[in-house]
This record gives sequence, C-alpha cells and structure tokens, in this order.
Amino acid sequence: MNSLGTNVLLAVTWALMTGQVTADNLLIGFALGYVILLFSGTARRKSAYHRRVAKVIGFTGFFVWDLILASLRVAHDVVTPREYMRPGVVAVPLDVHTDEQITLLANLITLTPGTLSLDVSQDRTVLYVHAMFLGDPDEFRRQVKHNYERRILELFQ
Repeated sequence: MNSLGTNVLLAVTWALMTGQVTADNLLIGFALGYVILLFSGTARRKSAYHRRVAKVIGFTGFFVWDLILASLRVAHDVVTPREYMRPGVVAVPLDVHTDEQITLLANLITLTPGTLSLDVSQDRTVLYVHAMFLGDPDEFRRQVKHNYERRILELFQ
C-alpha cells in the first residue's frame, strides 16, 4: 500500500477508535497518520509523499495569505471615497502546459479578489487575465509567474 493509502487508513482507524466519524476528526486522524508515517521506522528518509504534502500545505498557506491581502485591498477600495482601481487586461505567457495545471492556475487567479481569468489562447501558451488594480503590466506578469505558476509547477513535479 502506498503512503497516501496508509495515511487514509490511519485517519479512518483514528475516527473509528474515537467513535466520531466527522470531517474534523478525520482531518485530525490524517494529520496524526502523517506524523506517524513521517517518524515510522519504515520511512527514515523523507518520502516523495511527505515532500508533496509539505508542498501542498505550503502552497495552501501562501494562497490563503494572498487571498486575505487581495480581499483587504478590494475592501479598502470599496469603503474609501477615492477609487484606486486601474483595471486592465494582461496577457500572461504560460510555462504550465497540462490541462490540469492551466485549469488550476486560471481558477486560483479567478478565486483571488480583484483578478479574473478571461481566456487561454488556442495554442495554450497565453492566459488573458483581467486585473482590477493594474499598475505595471510587466510587474503583474512577474507576480503571476513567480507567485502562482512557479508554485504550481513545483506541486506537479
């Protein structure tokens, strides 16, 4: 059985032992199972599974933080009398190539307040993004490529 399957089995075992099969309890069991697998005798070295879970947790933390900052920026623009909006559309060249990677990137951009993925070029090399606060288009491209695209590529390695 692979590490993910073992971790899920440990989470279900935890939930059954505690008598509470809830999402919260399964999440606690999953976290405990992850730690057990990390320190077990059969996994002395950090497996690919543990590295991938660490990357997913790091990416999730980054995205939540970016979501908070973008929400605050949009809220600030809404409640202040002066408008700071400078909307525009930017063509972002893509380094991600698979449908899953492009979809994840487009959805994360759309989920972030103040940005919206509009379209992908026919040859899947350019993503068109509408930004509510567009100062420098080159800086916006750099942020998308550095903050999102690079991390997505790391997740799929």
